[in-house]
Amino acid sequence: MRGQLLPRTVPAWRSRADRFDDLVLDAVERLEARWARELDGVEFAVEDVPPSDPSPWEHGEVPLGRFFPADGALPPRIVVYRRPVETRAADAQDIGELAQSVVVEQVAHLLNLTPEEVDPRYNRDS
Repeated sequence: MRGQLLPRTVPAWRSRADRFDDLVLDAVERLEARWARELDGVEFAVEDVPPSDPSPWEHGEVPLGRFFPADGALPPRIVVYRRPVETRAADAQDIGELAQSVVVEQVAHLLNLTPEEVDPRYNRDS
């Protein structure tokens, strides 16, 4: 039987999914510093892949994230899709930048603003 390769106390023990969750959380915290009131009650989530039924505006491309408006008792929700972001990124550093861009774009959609208004450091090339 195979045992643990790394002890839980070292940073490398965390899975890719755990590290990705942290990247998204960092992106949300950065935006909450400026938009706390507007983002109050908004749920943020990470899912591995988007559902197989694309939205009408997604013209065949795989979405990196989605904004779901409030629906009855359900609060507004922003979801970032881990596998498509990791696949599109060129390297590990690019994953963080791309995750940040996806969060900014979805928050912009929620607030009906441009991504540049939400985060002046937003880079469309990400």
